[in-house]
Amino acid sequence: MTAQNIQALRAHLNSEILGQSELVDSLLIALLADGHIIVEGPPGLAKTRAVKALADGIAGDFHRIQFTPDLLPADLTGTDIFRPQTSEFIFESGPLFHNLILADEINRAPAKVQSALLEAMAEHQVTVGKQTYPLPELFLVMATQNPLEQEGTYPLPEAQLDRFIMHLELDYPDAETEKAILRLNQKEIMGAAKAPLKKLTPEDIFKLRDAVMQVNLAPALEQYIVDLVMATRQPQRYSDQLASWISYGVSPRATLALARTAKARAWLEGRDFVTPDDIIRCCFPVFRHRILLSYEAEADGINANTVIQQIIKQVALTA
Repeated sequence: MTAQNIQALRAHLNSEILGQSELVDSLLIALLADGHIIVEGPPGLAKTRAVKALADGIAGDFHRIQFTPDLLPADLTGTDIFRPQTSEFIFESGPLFHNLILADEINRAPAKVQSALLEAMAEHQVTVGKQTYPLPELFLVMATQNPLEQEGTYPLPEAQLDRFIMHLELDYPDAETEKAILRLNQKEIMGAAKAPLKKLTPEDIFKLRDAVMQVNLAPALEQYIVDLVMATRQPQRYSDQLASWISYGVSPRATLALARTAKARAWLEGRDFVTPDDIIRCCFPVFRHRILLSYEAEADGINANTVIQQIIKQVALTA
């Protein structure tokens, strides 16, 4: 029954977020693979709406944090408050103590805030003063980032980017989808009734994650994942051009993330085994933010997607 519920949630998200099926599937994959996700795209592409729609289908606490340059770490973690009645300091928890966190415009916050968020994402805990406090067992950060406006932004450090299991890139919809969005908006303005949605409890999600981990990953596909990862670290084995594009390859977290997301994608498609296509489709969002390009690649206008395409083309799947 739980599997039917997540398919119902998938259908609900696709009805709310038109023309962004890859975004919908990736949000669900991140949820099933127990990973954080960052979504990048121009304004108005329903990034925030998608996260809110996902939160509507989960019986957990949801909180949206608007990141700004004047944000402080305590605005995320909480702080110790002095109680004159008892002459004691009492910890007041911050918004990070919710199950689902929407970090809107994440690159607008300074380094200290990013550091506080990094501890929460990496360790599922926050430290305030001398005390460390555990976060909820179900804890998922979904961040958005606007690539158009760079004034007043702080590039995310590589260590933090590596904590996101996937990095999605969105583009504008086509004309037909734009028309469908217009009609959906008109219905919402008129107050059209929506079908009730069965919410997934945290216990449901933990069971789903256990089911995803049972999806079979054949030894040949395990080797394929390792070969793809090693191609980013030793590109000279494949071509001089590839070597000139990459400064640093992906971390071991990318290996784990690629296996987990491929399993989640296979399960979401109703299969109990991973295919090469699952790995290839997950390779882009898993590698995109982890590959560090060389100055030569950036000067030539080469982006991470081009590099990943070249890696997939050159790395063979061995039986």
